[in-house]
Amino acid sequence: MKILITGGAGFIGSHLADKLLAEGHEITVIDDLSTGRYSNIAHLEENPKFHLIIDTVLDAKLMEDLVKDSDRVYHMASAVGVRLIMEQPVKTIETIFHGTDVVLGKCAKYRKRVLIPSTSEVYGKGISVPFREEDDLLTGATDKHRWAYACAKTLDEFLALAHFKETRLPVVVTRLFNTVGPRQTGQYGMVVPRFVQAALRNEPIEVHGDGTQSRCFGHIADVVDGLTTMMENPACFGEVLNLGSDAEITINDLANKAIALTGSKSEIKYIPYAEAYGEGFEDMRRRVPSLEKAKRLIGYQPTRSLDDIINDVAGELRQNRPESSLHAQN
Repeated sequence: MKILITGGAGFIGSHLADKLLAEGHEITVIDDLSTGRYSNIAHLEENPKFHLIIDTVLDAKLMEDLVKDSDRVYHMASAVGVRLIMEQPVKTIETIFHGTDVVLGKCAKYRKRVLIPSTSEVYGKGISVPFREEDDLLTGATDKHRWAYACAKTLDEFLALAHFKETRLPVVVTRLFNTVGPRQTGQYGMVVPRFVQAALRNEPIEVHGDGTQSRCFGHIADVVDGLTTMMENPACFGEVLNLGSDAEITINDLANKAIALTGSKSEIKYIPYAEAYGEGFEDMRRRVPSLEKAKRLIGYQPTRSLDDIINDVAGELRQNRPESSLHAQN
């Protein structure tokens, strides 16, 4: 098939491109490299079935041509990371909603199968754990910028499901829970690569808040398998599915695990939220998905552990950075 991946130079998009190329499909990636990195897909450029366009999904004419020529569309382009959301809330809202509006509009016009990734952030301050797709959503006040991301992604979901309701557009929505693995950068606040990199350098590991907040971390390979499986299953059209891991861990325990698995001498340093993100930040205490629906519809079952994730991230960091720089603090 001919497959279009928006944001394909990003962390998830690039792994998706790897998998789909390996299956023999022809892949076109469009990415403006605002948060994606060329290095994530540089190894693919020699493949005659891979095509890279450096541009924005907000170019409606270009997107029309790309969607028309594709059999599948994975819309992975989005603002990413809590830090970016807090620092650039206008860009966050505009990039997320306008981009999705363009992509869905063109997919609807040409009747193309499309996957729209959402986020666990949409569950907001929900306290009914584990989070189920049919749960009510509870976000914070509009002066707390963190919730701009959740609300923009929620609007994406409404728009995607509206297209399905009106014209039966074959669209799938998935809420991703903390996807982690090689190529992910800590630049925008991603906790696992930040912790592992600090541990490898024997530098202080900065925990935001008191560290008792908990998360679940899914390996990128498991998540990409889930994405491609749900795209090909018509039972998922017009549905919202959680995707990730349901193995819960506190951020304190995550930091200690990163130290133990890397043999690090790092200590933990606590940073107040206001210092890390500025005013207007609120955090979720727990974020645990119910994976029952994904298991029922696509047989989804994560196979890789948090230890696997940390070891894979550490392995990539060791491979890509001189040993002297990683252990400069010895």
